[in-house]
Amino acid sequence: MQFNIRGPLFMIVSTGSYLVNDTMMKLATAGLPPYEVLLLRGAAATLWGIPLLLMLGYARQIPLLFERKVLRRNLFELLAILCYVVALANMQIADSTALGQITPLIVLVGSSMLFGERIGATRMALIGLGFVGALMVAQPTMQGISVYALLALGNSAFAAVRDLAGRKVGAEVPGMIVAISAVVVVLAGSGVAHLASEHWVMPEGHHLLLIAGAGLFLIFGHFFIFMAYRVGPTSAVAPFYYCFTVWAVISGLVVFGQFPNALAVCGILLVMASGLAIVSLDERKRRLAMVA
Repeated sequence: MQFNIRGPLFMIVSTGSYLVNDTMMKLATAGLPPYEVLLLRGAAATLWGIPLLLMLGYARQIPLLFERKVLRRNLFELLAILCYVVALANMQIADSTALGQITPLIVLVGSSMLFGERIGATRMALIGLGFVGALMVAQPTMQGISVYALLALGNSAFAAVRDLAGRKVGAEVPGMIVAISAVVVVLAGSGVAHLASEHWVMPEGHHLLLIAGAGLFLIFGHFFIFMAYRVGPTSAVAPFYYCFTVWAVISGLVVFGQFPNALAVCGILLVMASGLAIVSLDERKRRLAMVA
């Protein structure tokens, strides 16, 4: 059962890490341009990441940061985050979050087409329930549908392609190498975007503290989402991406004092139930295969 649990657990930790990062980023963007925040976060994550690589004994594998398949995966990460930041700055967070929930569906369809993974009608129904639950949590208004909504959809599509491209990265490349490579690629890309479209604003002390924290949790988000798809089948892992909405409710409650309504609570329970049912289904099939 360990094999089946590790992938979903890694995805749960990944979405939680990303949400902590997003919360700190949102707080830091109060007074700073979005691409400048991305640039500073990338610098902070690099300062965290390089010593971490050395501590883990990956000094000789640092050149793998720029290995072709690793770079291809992380270029899609760059495209996703550049879309997401602009969309988030111009849309209600509920709307951008809701549009982000199509990522697991794209990943599952892509995995079926590219890698021949069988999904099955029951699993697809459970995934659909998770999607409905995520929408119940986000409760989008979809007011002012515009180019920013298209950017939010672009973020979802690029994130899905990123995760599919990550499946092509060789087993000899450590997950932490892939995570730090993503940090470096986004650092470079956000630097270009900042210089091309923004004016520098001097950050204050609390901005730097928030960005330093965001950079640390970003590394763990990158690492665990990559490892989730490496150690577990896509059909069992991807639905747990919906946990992002659960973490978002927790963040809203703890950080911003926003209490979820009854519909959001029901949505959280539906997301959790669908995820547990998928794991249970996968374990049942594994046991039947062992008996046969």
